[in-house]
Amino acid sequence: MNAPALSENSPAYCAGVNIAGGEFGKLPGKYGTDYSYPSKESFTYFAARNFNLVRLPFRWERLQPALNSDLDRQELERLKASVDAARATGLKVVLDTHNYAQRRLKTDGWKEAHVIGSEAVSAAAFADFCGRLAAAFRDDNSIIFGLMNEPTGIVAYNWLPIANVALAAIRASQAKQLVFVPGVNYTGAHSWFSSGNDLMAEVVDPERNFVLEVHQYLDQDSSGKTGDVVGPDVGSDRLHKFQTWARANEIRAFLGEFGAGRDPQSLAALKNICVTMRDNRDVWMGWAAWAGGDWWPDDYPLNLSPAKDGSQRPQLEILSAQAAQFIHRDPTEQRQN
Repeated sequence: MNAPALSENSPAYCAGVNIAGGEFGKLPGKYGTDYSYPSKESFTYFAARNFNLVRLPFRWERLQPALNSDLDRQELERLKASVDAARATGLKVVLDTHNYAQRRLKTDGWKEAHVIGSEAVSAAAFADFCGRLAAAFRDDNSIIFGLMNEPTGIVAYNWLPIANVALAAIRASQAKQLVFVPGVNYTGAHSWFSSGNDLMAEVVDPERNFVLEVHQYLDQDSSGKTGDVVGPDVGSDRLHKFQTWARANEIRAFLGEFGAGRDPQSLAALKNICVTMRDNRDVWMGWAAWAGGDWWPDDYPLNLSPAKDGSQRPQLEILSAQAAQFIHRDPTEQRQN
């Protein structure tokens, strides 16, 4: 077992939001029309509400249009400018390669999604990308690397060695920052064992500075497609088995996506999942709720950015209060690793 130990450059506890936009639209897409990175105002808004982290989605295809090649200079500068804006407000940034362990290729007109490990998109090609991205940000201690958003179409037995090769490439670039490593089947906490993700106890990081990233939505099928929840305690129920396993294996975790709607039961469920993580901080080092972003429709049920009239969403009121409690723990409390 290779249990992670967080480095001195990693936040002991972090709580934040996803700010969507960089993953939007068709490929390759036009910046400002099909996709966009968060505005400075978005970072300022969330930083003022007790959060100390944002998860920043982007697409692999835009940052590295051709496999095993240099990163696109213009896209990298856009991403760096967004990171700089977040850092200026005091926020840590999770660089989230939002590709589901798949990518499209210019050679076939971006039509087909090729799974990592396939003939078209090899594990080595993914490791190459991870190494180049890590090299570009290796001197920035505000960065956490999110290895891959929600791998799907691949089994855990095949994903584990890909993750390990990618981690090796990150460390070969001399980047020492924390890395979030997901499982397969959308890295759901509720489906961790049925998906075979207990294999992820065998993650190998030369720096031993990683945590496992899971996601957990609260609607009927755990997809997050609606703001509905199945009950006020659904979050604690769905996290329980994963949480127990992680503790037994001395593995720490990050909840990279979760969310709920605005009705009273949904708000109760949102508070419940946050309190569960707060009460089990020996496992949970942090969380990021889904999602803020300037381009969400006002009626999107999981929208955390201000409403059209400027008012704060009721979900954000709960998340803000819970973030303060999660981050600012009693200094006499002993963290269990």
